[in-house]
Amino acid sequence: MKISSPRGTSDIYGEDIDFRNFIIRTAREIFEIFNYSEIITPAFEYTQVFSRSIGEGTDIVQKEMYTFMDRKGRSLTLRPEGTASIVRAVIENKIYSENMPLKLFYIGNMFRYERPQKGRMREFWQLGIESIGTDNPVIDAEVIWILNSFFVKLGFKKLILLVNSMGCSRCREKFLAEFKKYIKPELGKLCND
Repeated sequence: MKISSPRGTSDIYGEDIDFRNFIIRTAREIFEIFNYSEIITPAFEYTQVFSRSIGEGTDIVQKEMYTFMDRKGRSLTLRPEGTASIVRAVIENKIYSENMPLKLFYIGNMFRYERPQKGRMREFWQLGIESIGTDNPVIDAEVIWILNSFFVKLGFKKLILLVNSMGCSRCREKFLAEFKKYIKPELGKLCND
């Protein structure tokens, strides 16, 4: 039997390690300038951390999570994304700040059972930032600025940023109603997903 890495995973070495480490160093530098603190969460969580936060009916929960039972019969899942674990950690460890928002960043490997293809692996590295405790739109602007700073520092020259918004809750209701009217005649042409 030939021994190889599982489908959808890869070994990282040589120049790829240097490139990965450059990206991580750059991210840490930018995030820390904006007063984001690093948090490291476990690579696996109780399954309900993801099913409750991401949503039972989502593709991630229904089709893409690596879930297994431990020896005591508890359902555990390899993390498919970072946000749910961050929120769980903040609540469990009472990581609250008098000076909200609480600004955290993470860098880690994530796992999704997807069909491997170019740019999409079953194990992948992800970095992200979370601002907890505010709904001030200034944070949205800050996140955009951080992202721009990150890409500029990586050496990208001609960046184009496209921003989309669904508006406030009242606007979203109106949009959804109009969208349903628009899409109804086309439903038969769409795939099940």
